[in-house]
Amino acid sequence: MDFLAWLRNEARMKKMVLAIVSIAMFLDNMLLTVVVPILPNYLYKIDHANVTETNREFPGETANTSESPPVSTPGHTGNSSESDCSRGDPELDDINVKLGLLLASKSTMQLIVNPFIGRLTDRVGYHWPMCAGFCIMIISTTFFAFSSSYFSLLLARTMQGVGGSCVSVAGFGMLADAYKDEMERGRAIGIAFSGLALGVIAGPPFGSVMYQFVGMRPPFIVLTVVAVLGGGLHFLIFKPSRMQQEVVKGTPLLTLLRDPYILIAAGALCFTTLVIAILEAALPLWMMETMCASKWQLGVVFTPDSVSYLIASNIFGYLSQKHQRSWLCAFIGMILTGITSICYGFSTNIYHAAALNAVVGFSLGIVDSSIMPLMGNLVDQRYEPVYGTVYAIADVAVCTGFCVGPAISGPIMASIGFFWLMVIIGTLNIIFAPLCIFLCHPLHREKHLIKHEGQ
Repeated sequence: MDFLAWLRNEARMKKMVLAIVSIAMFLDNMLLTVVVPILPNYLYKIDHANVTETNREFPGETANTSESPPVSTPGHTGNSSESDCSRGDPELDDINVKLGLLLASKSTMQLIVNPFIGRLTDRVGYHWPMCAGFCIMIISTTFFAFSSSYFSLLLARTMQGVGGSCVSVAGFGMLADAYKDEMERGRAIGIAFSGLALGVIAGPPFGSVMYQFVGMRPPFIVLTVVAVLGGGLHFLIFKPSRMQQEVVKGTPLLTLLRDPYILIAAGALCFTTLVIAILEAALPLWMMETMCASKWQLGVVFTPDSVSYLIASNIFGYLSQKHQRSWLCAFIGMILTGITSICYGFSTNIYHAAALNAVVGFSLGIVDSSIMPLMGNLVDQRYEPVYGTVYAIADVAVCTGFCVGPAISGPIMASIGFFWLMVIIGTLNIIFAPLCIFLCHPLHREKHLIKHEGQ
């Protein structure tokens, strides 16, 4: 109890807010990405539950080539394993569509409930929604661990969307409320994104390695334990039942949605998120078809983008606020994202894909860590300093990317191929990027207007 009292000291409460939010971001994003290398193979096995693995293997799970020489296909020359891999499996297209819908279900639900969670946090504070988010994620991870059908996986993923909405909206609201200084806020949000990035880093390799060596269930049991520890720590430190929330009338959602600067900022988040969402759904299956990638490679290939995201978010979260250049960081990040996306179609091996993932992760880290503090700053300068609704809008933008990306990647990839899919999404980022230039004006202009009105 003395240790808890020490943690609740007023001087340490801001740090504890940051720690709790970082844990929540880590958990939500690790659960988001741990399924990426697991689901393609698992869905294939569900569809062929009556066929033994010795008679039917997942594409990419080839047997020892010395035992069974690859068969060349008409129209293909050169490396025999490459030609065998390029034949793929016609059923992969069906699995790709189902996988896309399953991955999108989390963000779809989060997209729906975000406005309600944002309004709820403005009314009751940030701590009860945060507690609810941890509880829902505990249930969701448990469902994942014991799922044996596509419907149960869909239900678990949808529940995670509700929990993710609670921890994201309440978490960033807690940070914006605790850190009023713009540079401190930028640094704090950058650190919180470190938790997010660590979850993304750990998710795919953790999921792929655990799935290959110990099966489907253990990785989700581990995440359930993390959720219990994080939720328990938050409840013990902050005791939401004793927290008194000062009621401050926040800005209505429709008013914020009519703000062009908030819309541009949300658009930048959406379009850059769309890239990584499409990659998570399409890249593993494309690697199976063209590179004969194994299970562990499907997870490890996403590690470089997470590491570079971690680096970029810590650097630019602080620098963009210190030099008032959020707009420039967002502009550069979107251009870099667009160019890199177009380059994916030219990848020929896992090393090319991993290098491109590193660049995409770095550019996303620039955009996210610059735009998220800016959203809070816009509210401070233009409206009442209540942050639930504006971060609900930011989370809606991110969820739109994660919702639309997997949903469209399957059909587009099946019809025109992976190359043109990435060209389209890269071009959209490049076209939108110049709008970020408008974000260089609102803070200075609004400061001048507020000062003038105060006189």
